[in-house]
Amino acid sequence: QVQLVESGGGLVQPGGSLRLSCAASGRTFSSYVMGWFRQGPGKEREFVGYISASGYTTSYANFVKGRFTISRDNAKTTVYLQMNSLKPDDTGVYYCAADTTGGIQVDEYAYWGQGTQVTVSS
Repeated sequence: QVQLVESGGGLVQPGGSLRLSCAASGRTFSSYVMGWFRQGPGKEREFVGYISASGYTTSYANFVKGRFTISRDNAKTTVYLQMNSLKPDDTGVYYCAADTTGGIQVDEYAYWGQGTQVTVSS
């Protein structure tokens, strides 16, 4: 069982940056693939990126490549999403998710946080 709590969301101007954190509880954090997803207004939840359990492998959706970076600190049982060059289309609720065999699909993750709101607007 893993509990996930996101933080770091807020209002930011276009071109700005935010860093989201996802703190996990549970004894086996280092065994989990950690994913980030987002859900914009009136849209379905979509894949943003994931990081492997070891942290050596990351994968990103095309629309965030070069702007977003995922990292993790297994000692702190926390995963991060650094978001740069933010655009209004990045607005939405951002969720972190965990699973031992996570990928790019929503249904590949068993555990989810409650989400944190990111609003990109001038």
